[in-house]
Amino acid sequence: MASAAKAGKGTGIDILRLPLIGRLLRWRRGRLAMQLLLLAAAALMVYDGLSGPQLAPQNLAGVVTWVQYRGLLMLSLLLCGNLFCMACPFALLRSLGGRFVERGRRWPKRLRSKWVAMAVLILFFFLYEWLDLWASPWMTAWLILIYFAAAFILEAAFSGSPFCKYVCPMGSFNFAGSMISPTQIGVGDRDTCVSCQGKPCINGDGRTLGCGTSLFPPQISSNMDCVLCLDCARACPHDNVVWRVRNPLAELSQPARWPRRWDASLLLALIAFAGVSNAFGMVPPFYRLEEWLWGVTGIRSEGLLLGLIFGALNVAVPLVLILAAAWGSRRLSGADMSLRANVSGYAPALVPVSFAIWLAHYGFHFASGALGIIPVTQFFLNDHGISWLGAAPRWDMGQLMPMAYMLPIQLLIVLTGVWASNKVIDRAALPAGVSHRGRLAAGLPWLALVLLLAAAAMVIFTLPMEMRGAFPAAELRALPEEVHPGQMMSMLSAPWVYPPLGWPK
Repeated sequence: MASAAKAGKGTGIDILRLPLIGRLLRWRRGRLAMQLLLLAAAALMVYDGLSGPQLAPQNLAGVVTWVQYRGLLMLSLLLCGNLFCMACPFALLRSLGGRFVERGRRWPKRLRSKWVAMAVLILFFFLYEWLDLWASPWMTAWLILIYFAAAFILEAAFSGSPFCKYVCPMGSFNFAGSMISPTQIGVGDRDTCVSCQGKPCINGDGRTLGCGTSLFPPQISSNMDCVLCLDCARACPHDNVVWRVRNPLAELSQPARWPRRWDASLLLALIAFAGVSNAFGMVPPFYRLEEWLWGVTGIRSEGLLLGLIFGALNVAVPLVLILAAAWGSRRLSGADMSLRANVSGYAPALVPVSFAIWLAHYGFHFASGALGIIPVTQFFLNDHGISWLGAAPRWDMGQLMPMAYMLPIQLLIVLTGVWASNKVIDRAALPAGVSHRGRLAAGLPWLALVLLLAAAAMVIFTLPMEMRGAFPAAELRALPEEVHPGQMMSMLSAPWVYPPLGWPK
């Protein structure tokens, strides 16, 4: 009891000290229980995806992956932290893979950055749109299996959990989102950590593996790279690790602690711009852009057209605008700093507006289709001779709220993100000696970039948006490459929802 009190001293609310839930989290097999639960869910999704109906809204793989998971992910990041990585079933293979090598090779030094994760993330966004992953339970099931295989191979071949830290696109997205989460791992007494022998929080204690991403709790200043496995808390012999509640902007308001690296900063920029481009891919102007490019370039491959569009929106445009903002900021402030230092100083300011855009987008799909899990579960059970939750699937279920409420909520979320980003811009790291006026001027190009992202997202949210994996009446597209992009709209029977500003359905 004395050590527990000491661990919580001066840290505010410590979730690990809460009744029941704290005991469950500190339980040595607590994470394993959560992982096995999600592993069972993944197995059901793979089974139904490979053998069940291939209409996405009638298949567990289509509904759970593209509606429930994404919505619940954003809510968990906002309200608590990186809970998915905590319970990630793919991380089970860290233990299994580790059995094949006692001291596996270290991940190549040249790849110890976020460049690989960024490349995989861009590839995923492209394949999601090109292959219509949201419309194919079969491909979704194979995506899950490929994920398991990649995690196993990398964890078996290398030490230090390189899959989680350097490769996993979902993990990279979660790391960035968790920077605005209201919780963070820390310690109660730093002196205890200094005198601790063996550092089992990192190296393990024989029963617990220790931190897979090599984070030392007293030095943690960011949720980046923290998978929230809590192995550090379970292995600590002094009961000194805490999972504290914090101000959601606390981490972002200390940009001096953010690494001065291009890869880490550009990862945040990529996720911010991808939030806009991902939503843009579901509204009518996107298909009109494809049709225009079809006519101008003569390219007859949808994959190539999409590659050009997503390459521009997720790589070329972000790079140009980020470098322009950094150049303008440096000129207006008069500060003697490199472009890299300016970008890294202001990159955390993109996180709030980025998170808000993703939350507004995924929240829309979740609000419009979350209850769809009920009829699809009924359908799955009935198809296997089990009558539960009613004999006939209730395909009319789906929406959590009237869609008329959704647009004002989305706009409020994005505006809140703009407000939070502006707060972070005001506290950006600049060289000593820069005047107050210089600081204000330095932040203007970055504030303009934040407003540009927010304005683009809000315009997109006012357009009728394609529903993916939510309604069985929708004829989800499976577009051959030689079909004219202009035919896309006519191939969709009823996937467009709520025309809030009078747009035709």
